[in-house]
Amino acid sequence: MRPVEERPREGGAGVGVCELELLKLRAAERIDEAAERLGALSHAIWSEPELAYKEHHAHGVLTRFFEQEPPAAAWTVQPHYQLATAFRAEWEPPGGRVAPGAERRPLHLGFLCEYDALPGIGHACGHNLIAEVGAAAALGVKGALEGLAGPSPLVKVIVLGTPAEEDGGGKIDLIEAGAFKNLDAVFMAHPSQQNAVYLPDMAEHDVTVKYYGKASHAAAYPWEGVNALDAAVLAYNNLSMLRQQMKPTWRVHGIIKNGGVKPNIIPCYSELIYYFRAPSVKELPVLTKKAEDCFRAAALATGCTAEIKGGAHDYYNVLPNKSLWKAYMENGKKLGIEFISEDVMLNSPSGSTDFGNVTFVVPGIHPYFYIGSNALNHTEQYTEAAGAHEAQFYTLRTAKALAMTALDVIFKPELLESIREDFRLQLQEEEFLNTVE
Repeated sequence: MRPVEERPREGGAGVGVCELELLKLRAAERIDEAAERLGALSHAIWSEPELAYKEHHAHGVLTRFFEQEPPAAAWTVQPHYQLATAFRAEWEPPGGRVAPGAERRPLHLGFLCEYDALPGIGHACGHNLIAEVGAAAALGVKGALEGLAGPSPLVKVIVLGTPAEEDGGGKIDLIEAGAFKNLDAVFMAHPSQQNAVYLPDMAEHDVTVKYYGKASHAAAYPWEGVNALDAAVLAYNNLSMLRQQMKPTWRVHGIIKNGGVKPNIIPCYSELIYYFRAPSVKELPVLTKKAEDCFRAAALATGCTAEIKGGAHDYYNVLPNKSLWKAYMENGKKLGIEFISEDVMLNSPSGSTDFGNVTFVVPGIHPYFYIGSNALNHTEQYTEAAGAHEAQFYTLRTAKALAMTALDVIFKPELLESIREDFRLQLQEEEFLNTVE
């Protein structure tokens, strides 16, 4: 389905302002009631960090969590959903179910869980807390709707376990498999050093470059060799020189993964891994072309053969949705969350995420939240902070804000229309309209 294809406007039974606020209160209470189980879930993932596509323990922890969530069989859980370590859990109010073939369909709201770790330093990006936030927010929405007097809304709550954010792009695999088809909005939140309703996460392309030369004795007859390490060093320096002509918003960073085996052997093989980032997926090919020219020039200068291979998936920039921003900020402020200003937010440093690709196929929100520590992501100190008890208050508060925002989407048709319009306009700005199935 194309992103701008018309969807049913009806989401559920109408409620008054006061009743909606009571439902939000119930959502928060439900999250508090489950706090011990949610904390145990997070700790179980944190204590056994697993790399991309290998998150078998985390997958088991999360699927059991929903399978055992009372009352029995409340959630329909699909383990190994499209990927070995992905899952899907669904719930809808019994009175809100629609017969197959009916004109109206439920509103589909998705809550995303990440749970892969980093090599060597574990959960230094706090993905255990992302999993907890997604699970907690979904429980909050379910708890609120279960307590609703009168007709149940036509809504389906969907939790997607999305592996391999740090490497590979599990969400992109799931997009291609159709997992996000028919979703109306998606919600997740990411640990940080501050509370930001949005950060300008960048488009990213990764590349592996291999140089092939010719080995020779480095002292006796080096002229017989073709030095692949020289090619790697030249490529590194070429890119460093390129920085003077790069846009200030572009980012290039990489490593020399292999540079030879012994000093007295001319290296016949070298390997680099590089990441290229730009504010928009539109700019990424421009930067990539310049960088690849640097790699090829190094091969030409040294007489090596170059093999340049891009990663399986490019990560897209995260599209903002100001209607979702506003709703989330209003709910977060009620809970005492203090957000950085929009000016600071839009000029803050950021990384890349496969959630960006999601925002090109369905409206979504990806706020950042403080976890009680000023440690920086991707450090040993952040690993410790992500597993600390202090992080729990901030994590569950964020989950409450997401759940409250989801309730706004369910019961405010005008908000849903604004979200869809923001989504359409952003795709138009990216020149991406009608290009994504």
